[in-house]
Amino acid sequence: MGTVIVVVILAAACVFGVYSYVKKLRKGGGCCGEHEETVKKVRVADRDKSHYPYRAVVRIEGMTCSNCASRVQNALNAMEGTWAEVDLGDRRAALRLKQPPDEAAIRKTVNALGYTVLSVRAEE
Repeated sequence: MGTVIVVVILAAACVFGVYSYVKKLRKGGGCCGEHEETVKKVRVADRDKSHYPYRAVVRIEGMTCSNCASRVQNALNAMEGTWAEVDLGDRRAALRLKQPPDEAAIRKTVNALGYTVLSVRAEE
């Protein structure tokens, strides 16, 4: 009888563990908070590449998941005249800009999120 009780308790623990894991996966999670919703990417309104004559590459340290990359991309896209695409694997953001890059503003925006800008390189 004692064995049956132990088996039932272990089975209940396994079911609860699997349920918790599946619930976590559905919420989005990630390293930035397992109970957060997945951050949705915000698209820029002006998607005409000819309106963005300037380009820059920003190297960023501290991004560890897709939520991190989405946060950085959304913040950069919120800057006036900026269209950002963040690559988590390369830890960089490729920027299209309507004005020459303002390195101080870019650094301030990314640093405010808790990430570190290693470099801002303007491209011709």
